[in-house]
Amino acid sequence: MIDISSLDPASTVVVATGNAHKVVEIEAILGKAMPGKRFVALGELGSWPDAVEDAPDFEGNALIKARAALDATGLALAVADDSGLVVDALDGEPGVLSARWAGEHGNDDANNDKLERLMADVPEGQRGAHFHSTVALVRREPVACPAPYDPATAGHSFDACELVFIGNGDCPGHIGYERVGTHGFGYDPLFLPDDTPGRTMAELELEEKNQISHRFRALTALAAQLA
Repeated sequence: MIDISSLDPASTVVVATGNAHKVVEIEAILGKAMPGKRFVALGELGSWPDAVEDAPDFEGNALIKARAALDATGLALAVADDSGLVVDALDGEPGVLSARWAGEHGNDDANNDKLERLMADVPEGQRGAHFHSTVALVRREPVACPAPYDPATAGHSFDACELVFIGNGDCPGHIGYERVGTHGFGYDPLFLPDDTPGRTMAELELEEKNQISHRFRALTALAAQLA
């Protein structure tokens, strides 16, 4: 565990996750555009209640998580992402509910069971889908805020200016008829990316997956704004 008081707020970026692998992935891309910054997982700084992700879209939930990390730690820089599967034949579902679509958060088997059931009669050519990721970087400044910023309606309790950067990325593909592959997590065994014809996301090695993933593309888009 890292003592928050030992960190320099000006050079620390808290990543709203407990997943150390995700921190490595984020730092590998954003670190080049943010030299001298140290990236740490929120889970390394203590135990915090999960943020209530009740926004109707990916961007809103990413911002909720980033702002909650800042509220919890008192640091000035936070990164958070929100990702999910968007299926054309299901009118965009599961979307922002991807992780808890079948009712229990993180139950991959139940979520994939539901996807297979709902897609069972959808013919080839109508099984298009894409993974989407939105990555938000929030920087807080403890200074007076110029108009039109209004702390009373900013959606958080910290009375300070914010700079917000958003990156979006997609990985297009389609839904297979059966689960294939043992790598990855979530809907990876049923998702066949356009970039790797004939192979599901769960058949890709981590390095290959990272090169085409929606999060990689969102992080790249965000880093371009920081350069």
